[in-house]
Amino acid sequence: MPSKSILEQKQAVVAELAEKLKNSPAGVVVNYQGITVDADTKMRKALREAGVTYTVMKNSLTGRACDEVGLGDMKQYLTGMTAIAIASDNAVAPAKVLKEYAEKIESFEILAGYLDGAVVDKNTVLQLADIPSKEVLIAKLLGSIKSPLYGLAYALQAIVDKDGEAAPAEEAAAAEEAQA
Repeated sequence: MPSKSILEQKQAVVAELAEKLKNSPAGVVVNYQGITVDADTKMRKALREAGVTYTVMKNSLTGRACDEVGLGDMKQYLTGMTAIAIASDNAVAPAKVLKEYAEKIESFEILAGYLDGAVVDKNTVLQLADIPSKEVLIAKLLGSIKSPLYGLAYALQAIVDKDGEAAPAEEAAAAEEAQA
């Protein structure tokens, strides 16, 4: 049986992970088997830059942390060499970065994830990764708002231009009638 100090350390690790899970909008569980050190280093750097915490931990400890925050269904995916990527604020970030590496490395695999307190499957994580970035979505929204306004402005300008051309023609016709 493990000593009391080891149990306390494990409980602290579980509590810390549970706190991260509870405070994050989303996360992804991956099987990291077969990733090279070089690729792992690059992936971890990309995750850090995206504000994502990437943790490799014993499956039993990760499972306990998931139980504490109501993600008990996640335990079915915690087999083999797993790691969890936890988003700090951008729910799409871990899915985007990890999908990129899952496509490059054959043995690296996305297993599942969670989103707003609910466990989601691999397909949902992949769909989440395909969502455009916030900046792209804002640009599309602004473009769709701006487009009808430009159309209206061009239509009004065409009316003004047409009326502007019609006025001199009407004045010329009136001048001809006056001379006749």
